[in-house]
Amino acid sequence: MKILLTGADGFTGRAFARLAQAGGHEIAALGCDLTDADAVAAKVDAIRPEAVVHLAAIAFVAHQDATALYAVNVVGTMNLLDALCRLPQRPRRVLVASSANVYGNCEASPIAESTPPAPVNHYAASKLAMEHMALTCADRLPLVLARPFNYTGLGQAGHFLIPKLVDHFVRRAPRIELGNLHVEREYNDVRMVCEAYLRLLGAVAAPAIVNVCTGQTHSIRQVLDALSDLTGHEIEVAVNPAFVRANEVHRLCGDPARLQAAIGPLPAYSLSDTLRSMLGAA
Repeated sequence: MKILLTGADGFTGRAFARLAQAGGHEIAALGCDLTDADAVAAKVDAIRPEAVVHLAAIAFVAHQDATALYAVNVVGTMNLLDALCRLPQRPRRVLVASSANVYGNCEASPIAESTPPAPVNHYAASKLAMEHMALTCADRLPLVLARPFNYTGLGQAGHFLIPKLVDHFVRRAPRIELGNLHVEREYNDVRMVCEAYLRLLGAVAAPAIVNVCTGQTHSIRQVLDALSDLTGHEIEVAVNPAFVRANEVHRLCGDPARLQAAIGPLPAYSLSDTLRSMLGAA
């Protein structure tokens, strides 16, 4: 397939492009400012893709510019979908990456897609607004809204938590300052997430909204212990109140049943597998 990929230069985009190209697919990067509707329309019309994977977004939860979050995540996505709707031959599937952060702090665990969203920060709210906007095109485009739970891997930017931890262990730093050590996240492998996205493009019956998850969570304390086991390095951990987020989501654990029903079992990467790949390239 010719796959139009937004965010091709980002962490997930690079990993997805490698996987798709290895499978014989053609990747066409959008390569323009999503907030420029005319530029997006011209590029989409020139590419005329068979499928779309929309990854471009501001993906950092602590991003300080709320206006930019909504401009890129909502208006930028609207510009892309509008351009796709105008194509003479519409794509066979359009996958839009949302986020499990839309669920917020909910009591359900693991979290299924039927759980009512309750975003607690602007990042999550922008993603939920994007979902609602995208669904207005559901009668014209074969949409899949993917809600990935936390994931990491080789190539993720250093301001994200896991790469930050890996860097400290590689440098054998004596001390690190962190926020809440007891929050739990899945910390899945980007390779698994990209495989899920690629399979969803080709699935016979892909769900409109789907969690991309494993249901396996880890606390930050457990990640630190795993890195210590892998490197033999012990690090002093100090809790910095400045790093403790207001409205912190304490546990994000997804129910993968809908995903598995659509595409079958995915490659299994343990936390140690993922951390080992990141340590080996550092």
